[in-house]
Amino acid sequence: MINLFILLGAYFVSFTDKPTNTSVALSPRAQEQRTQWNIPTDDLDYPVCSAYVDSISRMGATLCHTTRWFNGATFTMSDSLAIQVTMLPFVKRVEMTRNNYSSQYSIAKRLRERSEESSILTKNNSYVTDDQLRLYNLLPLLEAGYSGQGIVMAVCDGGFYNANTLNCFRQSELELGHFDFTDDIDDFYGSTGTHGTACLSTISGLTETYRGAATMAQYYLMRSEENDTESPKEMDNIVAALEKADSLGVNVFSASLGYAEFDNSTWTLPYSALDGKTTRASRAAHIAARKGMLVCIAAGNEGNSNWHMIGVPADADSILAVGAVTEGGVIAGFSSYGPSVDGRIKPEVCAMGVQTHLIYPDGMEKCSNGTSFATPLIAGLAASLWSALPGENAMQIRERIIRSADRHTEPDKDQYGYGIPNAWAAYTMDLLSTQASANQEHIGSQKILRNGRILILRNGQVYDMTGNRIE
Repeated sequence: MINLFILLGAYFVSFTDKPTNTSVALSPRAQEQRTQWNIPTDDLDYPVCSAYVDSISRMGATLCHTTRWFNGATFTMSDSLAIQVTMLPFVKRVEMTRNNYSSQYSIAKRLRERSEESSILTKNNSYVTDDQLRLYNLLPLLEAGYSGQGIVMAVCDGGFYNANTLNCFRQSELELGHFDFTDDIDDFYGSTGTHGTACLSTISGLTETYRGAATMAQYYLMRSEENDTESPKEMDNIVAALEKADSLGVNVFSASLGYAEFDNSTWTLPYSALDGKTTRASRAAHIAARKGMLVCIAAGNEGNSNWHMIGVPADADSILAVGAVTEGGVIAGFSSYGPSVDGRIKPEVCAMGVQTHLIYPDGMEKCSNGTSFATPLIAGLAASLWSALPGENAMQIRERIIRSADRHTEPDKDQYGYGIPNAWAAYTMDLLSTQASANQEHIGSQKILRNGRILILRNGQVYDMTGNRIE
């Protein structure tokens, strides 16, 4: 289908000021969580001036989305109209974010993704996904009954073909809604690509043979990647998705997307931009973390390419950028390199991104490669861990995941970061400081100290500190 909007450029319009005498753009759930975690309301929580947006729309521009965090809006319009908009007294700056350049880069990227698919080999596990969950020791947490209950997630991607028809997603029970921040006019669940559906399966997929990492978490689906172009506008689409997730009270945000090189090479980012502060997308990911969300972003698959490094917004501060390892914990050659330009560890953690087990829109279980699939595995881990520790905030959950990782004491700045997390260790690590006499037995808060040995009690079952169930 021809995208008519592509005939016009996309422009980010920054406004000079913003009213703060309106209601904050937050749902009751979001406001309740802000109160729980002592996160104050500030100027970023108020919407942009609707009169400014309406004025530009009346001139003939088409609104794509607004951003309260950066006090602006993205419009599609002609070049001549953009010049007129720059003259408006309430407009601070107008920036082109997409033109009509050829999209060969985007097409090549999608072809590489398809070429990596392969059939799943039969394994002697309860689920074919057991190995990718066992790699970061999530199985004991799932068996203890923690599978993301009470946690709301957002999966942001490029296409969720058939995600509304596959029984493995229990859509009527778990999906809370969907949002499209692109200019594409396809049906949301139509021919927009398979990538998002596959990523969602690592979190929510559940069949007789397949189990995701957080099958009880509720979720929103968000589309920010556009079919026909690779442009900076897509980074602003991510900003819109992050803001929407914040307004809805989302706890864990997973995006298997990243940007560095664009169809129009004049927009390609220099490495110096990977400081977490240059692009709006990276700054928005950091703001989302400040507002109480745990943001998980794919490090990228450029380890073997000329670019080599992570992309945007994986460079953001206070998030989890995710690299890819094999089932044996060895880094994938394609996994993008860090650190950020200011020396921060990137990626922070890794998960299985080589021959990751997935469910595709045809309902078939297949394997594929990419940090795209390692990322929702980490997001699912975070959701299940958070369901076990509902009193903690996003930064505490993030800290547990990092501290549990196998390279935490000696992180690798290039590819592994802090390494592969240990979900059960992340859950139990605070119990290691429990003080009691060697012969005392204390039962409470799901923990037992028996003869100096710390054990965990859950649903009538007793586990040791490594997650093994004690008969």
